[in-house]
Parts: sequence; structure tokens; C-alpha cells
Amino acid sequence: MNTHWKLPFGLGLCACITLPASAADPSSLWGTGDWGGARSELLEKGVDVIVGYTGEAATNLHGGYNDDRTARYTAQWALGTHLDLHKLLGWNDAEFQLLVTERNGNNLSNDRVADPRTGQLSSVQEVWGRGQTWRLTQMWFRQQFLAGALDLKLGRLGVNEDFNSFPCDFQSLAFCSAPIGNVAGDVWYSGPVSQWGVRAKYNINPQWAVQIGVYDQNPSNLDTDNGFKLSGSGTKGALVPVEIIWKPTLGEALSGEYRLGYYRSSAHANDVYDDVNDLPQGLTGQAPQSRSSKHGAWIMGQQQLTTHHGDAARGLSIFASLTVHDRATSSIDNFQNLGFVYKGPFDSRPKDDIGIGVARIHVNNDVAKREAQINSSNAVDDYDNPLYVPVQRTEYDVELNYGVHVTNWLTVRPNLQYVRHPGGVYEVADALVGGVKLQASF
Repeated sequence: MNTHWKLPFGLGLCACITLPASAADPSSLWGTGDWGGARSELLEKGVDVIVGYTGEAATNLHGGYNDDRTARYTAQWALGTHLDLHKLLGWNDAEFQLLVTERNGNNLSNDRVADPRTGQLSSVQEVWGRGQTWRLTQMWFRQQFLAGALDLKLGRLGVNEDFNSFPCDFQSLAFCSAPIGNVAGDVWYSGPVSQWGVRAKYNINPQWAVQIGVYDQNPSNLDTDNGFKLSGSGTKGALVPVEIIWKPTLGEALSGEYRLGYYRSSAHANDVYDDVNDLPQGLTGQAPQSRSSKHGAWIMGQQQLTTHHGDAARGLSIFASLTVHDRATSSIDNFQNLGFVYKGPFDSRPKDDIGIGVARIHVNNDVAKREAQINSSNAVDDYDNPLYVPVQRTEYDVELNYGVHVTNWLTVRPNLQYVRHPGGVYEVADALVGGVKLQASF
């Protein structure tokens, strides 16, 4: 077994074990305790210190591209502060946030679950990706006007902070963060990557809101040595998302949130099928045709369906999302997921949760045609031949997990994942993966 994952995992456990006694209080919000009351005092003055940790372990139990069993561990530290500028400076309805993240470790998807020639369309360890490095993830100022009706936010942002937003409790990337960023990541940069941007939101009433954003479309921000780059060099255009948000309450306590949105990138994008002469790339071998923009849309919703004996903090909720992307420039042209989460399933464990989700990721048919044409042009039909280009179609991802609410600052979430057709490649065996996700606030 590969043991490289054991060191960071062990360090994380040691950090939990050697924490001050005040952290043992299950009501404490922080693993390092209240610092003798200093942390609560800072909060009263408007200063929230952020020290977050997410760690994810995964092992291949059966199948996949390489069934040689191993285990991988990847993690992210998040360090920063949130400032209530009304409490600090007397600025009404104003706040500031600074967040730096560091990712490290390895991902089981890369060479065990999926064929390295294609990679997995999702990932069995969502916190891995965008380079294992330090990054400036957030540095923004937010100001509200008109009694909170108009909400402006600007600075260094991740698009997923405000648009197509989705919780990130599952370990599979198919059920974590903004679905758009997971399948159209060439133009939509979710955290930990940030870019200069501005978001304007208008709250029509407590249930309805509309918002629009403009973000610097700068691929150089993805480079691992540009984690703290602030200049605009390398800008190719702008990403503009718009979204309508509806937050209904069914009955007296069943809250929901629904989002309908559209995005357009003004940066030039390569056609996935046509070459510069409007002929099939896979047959001619010529450079792809450049298109003037790229776009897509989404609809998503989360709705609590039941309470647990009248307790709205417990009960069954459903989530679902659908994204569609233009076929000329998008390798993945549509994505869907559906899942359920039950909070507080047992009276003895009222803060635990159990979740299950199913996702489908569909590769653009033109991409599959191009890949097949390349193989035909090269006269290669043996999948094991290094020159063979795997033909991609559809990947399905399933996760079942149970979140153990150990304390208010630590949740441990064992999970079991099933990946059908990893990378959308039918020649790759379906994979069964066991995992554990740690979510902690220190």
C-alpha cells in the first residue's frame, strides 16, 4: 500500500489530540478553544479569525483503471479573517474578508480510478485540484445600500461564492461546490482560485433576488506560481454570470433555495470539433477553430421536505441541479445531479447527517467523434496501445455518506463512492471507493 497519505493524515489527528482542554468542550466552535476568552472578545469587536481544515482520504476497494489497491490523502488549510466594519469602524452594512488557502496531497482519481490519458470527469476527493499550492482565495469588500436591498461586493473573488452556489459536504466533486465550475472550469474559476471581480445583487424581497457579476477572465491565475498574482496581465476577456434566486418557505419551517442562471465568457474558446477550415480536427490534424465566446446555463434547487417531530433543524432535504453548455466549445455539454440529506436521523445523534447522491456527466458527442476519428486516422483500435485516444461518453457518480458531528468544530464523514465509466470511458472498469472526509474549524 502507498503510505504517503499517512503522514498528513496522522498530523491532522495529532493536532486534534493535542488541542487545549477548552477545545474538548463539545459546545466550543473552535478546535483551539476560545484563547482564554480572547476569541469571543474579538468577535464582539467585529473580528472573526478563520482557521479551517478539510482532509480527505480515499482507497480503491474494487475496479477502476488500476485495481492495485492503495490509499491517497489530500487536504486544504484555510486561513483568514472576516471583519464587521460596522463594529470596527462604524461603517454601516459593510464587511471585509481575507482568505488564504493551501492545498496538498494526492488524488486517487488520477491513476487508480480513471485512465490517466483522460482523467476522471469528477473526482473522488473534491478538495484536490487547481494545483497543490498556496493561493489568495478571497480579498473582498462588501457594502449594502437601501436598507440591504442593494448589495455590492468587489475584490478578489471565486465565482462560486455567489453564483451557482452549492454546499460542499460530500467528498465526491460531483456533489460539491458550484457544478458549473466543476464541468466548465476552463472559464469558471471557483475557489481556491480567485480573480478580480464585482457582484451586484438586488434583493427584491425576502424571497426573491437577482444578481450579476463581472469577473476577469485570466487563465494565468490558474498557474501554481501565480497564487498571489494581483496584476491583470494575461487577461483574455470577462466572465459575466447572471442569476435569479428564489427562497420559499413551505408551510411554517421548510425552507428552500432555487437558482436559475446563465453565464457568458467573452474570451476566445477553441471549437471541440471543427478545425480552422471548418473540417473535422480528428481527420485533418489541423488547429481547432477559435470561437468568440463560450456560454452555458444552470438550474438548481435545495428544499427541506420534512422536519423531525417539528424540529426544523432536523429532517429530510432534497437537492438537484442541471447545467447545459454550448456544444461548439464545451467538452462536457450537460451535467445533472440529484440527492437527499437527512439531518439528525437519530435522537441520540441529533446533529449527525446521512446523505446520498447520484450524478451524470455527459461528454459532448462531438468530442467522442473527434477522438474516434483520431484513432481511425492513426489506424489504432487497440485500447492498450499508447497511441490510442480513449473515447469518452458518460460518467456516473454515486456517493453514500454519514456525517458524525463529533463536536461543533469537527465533523468526520465516512463515505462510499461508486464511479461508473470513469472518465466516460467504457473500457475502464467501474470503481468502488471508500473514503473519509474531515471538516474542522480551529
